[in-house]
Amino acid sequence: MAASRKMEMDAGVSSNSENITNVQDLSLAEKIDALIGPNKKRFNNAERSFGFPQAQQSTEQLTVERAMESCVFKSGISGVLGFGLGALIGLFAASVDPVDPDQAAKQRARDVLKDMGKRSFFHAKNFAVIGAMFAGTECVIESYRGQNDWKNSPFAGCVTGGLIGYRAGLKPAIAGCVGFAAFSAAIDHYFSLR
Repeated sequence: MAASRKMEMDAGVSSNSENITNVQDLSLAEKIDALIGPNKKRFNNAERSFGFPQAQQSTEQLTVERAMESCVFKSGISGVLGFGLGALIGLFAASVDPVDPDQAAKQRARDVLKDMGKRSFFHAKNFAVIGAMFAGTECVIESYRGQNDWKNSPFAGCVTGGLIGYRAGLKPAIAGCVGFAAFSAAIDHYFSLR
């Protein structure tokens, strides 16, 4: 008899919680049952928002956001920034080169600027390739793994260093893989501490 009474109460609570729309009409037991019991109302995750309310994004904004998060865009931006950084490094390297005293009197400004341009372009090209290759590889690895953690950067560094070193042979490829992976892990560790 007690079991049938409990089943009637459970049925009454569930029907009451479904029929009553005003929260003030619910008893304490019904409120608890509606909040944490089996009759808990399930919320749609799309309806929940945390923080400041934001307007719904338009399709153009979503398209631009998807394009900017793509691996092609990340590789392109890294290549452009690597090209700029390499040009600056090449300019600096050309400016601190030792000059032969015998040649110093014969050098003209045009020759010096031409040499600086060649050196800047050489470094810019190399940095652009390394930056684009590393960013693209890291993005592909992150997309494949489905995780954004510390392992992606060393994996990408190993692939990039291995491919760059493979032009000289297998041993340089292994050394490049280990070196780039260690450097990538160290940089990620340094920036995660900050």
